[in-house]
Amino acid sequence: MTTATDTSATVREPALLGQTVLVIGGSAGIGLATAHLVHAEGAHVVLTGRDPQRLERVAAELGARGHDAFDAHDPRSLDEFFRSLTAPVDHVMVTAGGPYYAPLADMDVADACRYLAAHVGLTLQVARCAAQIVRPGGTLLFMGGTGARKPAVGISITALLTAGVPALIANLALELAPIRVNLIAAGFVDTPLSASLLGDHLDARREQLRATLPIRRVVIPHDVAMLAVHLMTNTALTGATLDIDGGQQLT
Repeated sequence: MTTATDTSATVREPALLGQTVLVIGGSAGIGLATAHLVHAEGAHVVLTGRDPQRLERVAAELGARGHDAFDAHDPRSLDEFFRSLTAPVDHVMVTAGGPYYAPLADMDVADACRYLAAHVGLTLQVARCAAQIVRPGGTLLFMGGTGARKPAVGISITALLTAGVPALIANLALELAPIRVNLIAAGFVDTPLSASLLGDHLDARREQLRATLPIRRVVIPHDVAMLAVHLMTNTALTGATLDIDGGQQLT
């Protein structure tokens, strides 16, 4: 017989109850999915994004504690945003940015260098700013990828970051301790960014992945969000790069 006591014992307390999570790039894709999930887990949410109208809509849906629209790759705007925060936060997740694809013959070298500087600069600046606002034991989460681990034409710049950023994350974990710093390395995730990159080839890519991935489905933003929440709550993890690609590297 199931008693009332037995039933109540199965009710789980929200994993992030009362905590504050800042999502940089939180109005679309993986950032949006993470914002929804941490909110469902009891967290107060602070959001940033580049599209003011979309950000306003998401902030209203989630009852966000705060939101600000700006380009996170603009150092001055990012610094001003962090300075505007009046209360500590527990976790920061950064999902802003995307990959850089260009074969050497067609590459604008100056543009490629600007991309590299902006990507690394965002990571460093968020880390330095967050050190002043994140509570001890809290988390910094950054996004990377797995797709450029195998050499291919056109992915040189993304491959450089794919190889180098995990080392940067490990070093930041030491410098910022006891704040924890981790990297989520994703394969293909079915997001608006993926749709914009693939265009008319999106459906074919989805079908290919459904047929070849060991999980027999496409990875979606919620999958990544669940890993992000795990990294926020598992206080034994820091300096790590965790892959989430549905087994894509195995094929």
